[in-house]
Amino acid sequence: MRSDLSVRNLVVNYGPVRALHGVSFDVPEGQIAALVGSNGAGKSTVLKSICGLLKPVEGEIRVGEEVMKPRPGDPLRHGVALSPEGRRLFGRLSVEENLMMGAYTVKDAAARDDMLDRVYGYFPRLKERRRQMAGSLSGGEQQMCAIGRALMAQPRVLLLDEPSLGIAPIIVAELAKIIEEISRDTSMTVLLVEQNAQMALSIAATGVVLETGNVVLTGTGRELLASPEVRAAYLGT
Repeated sequence: MRSDLSVRNLVVNYGPVRALHGVSFDVPEGQIAALVGSNGAGKSTVLKSICGLLKPVEGEIRVGEEVMKPRPGDPLRHGVALSPEGRRLFGRLSVEENLMMGAYTVKDAAARDDMLDRVYGYFPRLKERRRQMAGSLSGGEQQMCAIGRALMAQPRVLLLDEPSLGIAPIIVAELAKIIEEISRDTSMTVLLVEQNAQMALSIAATGVVLETGNVVLTGTGRELLASPEVRAAYLGT
């Protein structure tokens, strides 16, 4: 199966400290892949490298057949959009204004309107609150808005950074179903970066476990959920 996002031998330093030690993995086209690990494992470093916010010492990142340059803006040019950890919405702008900020590179007005309708279809609560200031939303609603904003860029690869962080379990379950629905309906490739291994691996076709900057396990989501090592380290069983 063709990879939509490919990370090869990624080495990243923070000053004298090596944060990633030759990380390699593939995200199959049109599927959900989960990158899981504890806090400090290097997950955010991988995402920052993909987004051009960190310059690797070694390695390369490809979207399709094209190698991305390690600079901000290049990932979006290649069709990669990020829903960041902590949501990072514009709190004094309305929900709809935040969503439209995600579409600033989309020149086709009809395509923007179509995607806005699709986002409201996935997240009906956002449509109900479209004139409400984003800063007044609940945590779960803010997360929906952040994912919706990333979708408005109409990416081929969607990066989701800790979407379950600080969210009530019932909302986490709802978000998981919506992420599956988005991938299924749009054939969009999704890289889900999570500490919540149970949620991430339960919806992922492919899973990658990161520890102290190294890939220690790969497999299908189902295989990793059944792995004794994963269950002991991340699921508490």
